[in-house]
Amino acid sequence: GILLANLGFGSSGWVWPRFFAHDSAGLLEYSIIMELRLPRVLAAFAAGGLLALAGTLIQALTRNPLADPYILGISGGAAVGALLSILLGLPFLMQHLGAASGAFAALLLVIGLAHGDGAWTRQRLLLTGVVLASALGAVITLLLALAPETALRGMLFWLMGDLSGAPAPWLALIGLGVLTVLTLPWTRDLNILTRGEASAASLGVAVYELRWGTYLLAAMAIALAVITAGSIGFVGLLAPHLARLLVGADHRYALPSAILLGGSLVMLADLLARTLIAPQQLPAGALIALIGAPLFLALLYREGKS
Repeated sequence: GILLANLGFGSSGWVWPRFFAHDSAGLLEYSIIMELRLPRVLAAFAAGGLLALAGTLIQALTRNPLADPYILGISGGAAVGALLSILLGLPFLMQHLGAASGAFAALLLVIGLAHGDGAWTRQRLLLTGVVLASALGAVITLLLALAPETALRGMLFWLMGDLSGAPAPWLALIGLGVLTVLTLPWTRDLNILTRGEASAASLGVAVYELRWGTYLLAAMAIALAVITAGSIGFVGLLAPHLARLLVGADHRYALPSAILLGGSLVMLADLLARTLIAPQQLPAGALIALIGAPLFLALLYREGKS
């Protein structure tokens, strides 16, 4: 339903009836849907699915339901890399590479600092991530302060999550499929890991390899999402919660459910972004926060009553 609404609604209104007309109007609407809206809708779904995948993995590893890509600084690293590329006037492809490089640099930095003396705890990882995210937030502020007015609007929209300039969605879709296939065999180990690392190790789980592999998969998912749709929050936090509420905590079901929910949330936000005050477009990331915050508070209230 959300997919069809995204394809049918836009600044020109509801176009499906004209889509099937065998005249110039039908050809025009066919071009609008197939060449403009369909790639954007697929990009929105891929970005949401990637963020939900990363959020599910991070929450499983840290055993913290409040953990998401932002709390570990990975999204902040991607944002710094992309904004620095925009500020330097680099081409579109280099902006994408900058976002990916920033995400992996932040991942390696937070893991390196958390493992500084060989001791590793979930609390230390989360505290390191929070500090790094704060530092990267300050860097982002400085980059915005230094940006010329010609680049500032684009940088701000990118920070708020904007799909109007999304590239071809195929890289993100293929990445989502590959990362999902790579992650699903680990869902049993992730279920065991939620009981604690000592228990998981005693049951034969290779905890060290699982931790590093999952971190790398999460960083790849975040980098692809940021490349596709900019900086979008709440999806990596909210989608795993909704999935666990609907299908339970078993990652064999919660992980694919979270991916579908995350993709649907971003598609819904993008639909609202395009239609609320059409023809002007709003940043989808800001609308996701407006949708996600009440939903998350409702989930917390429901869990508190149960």
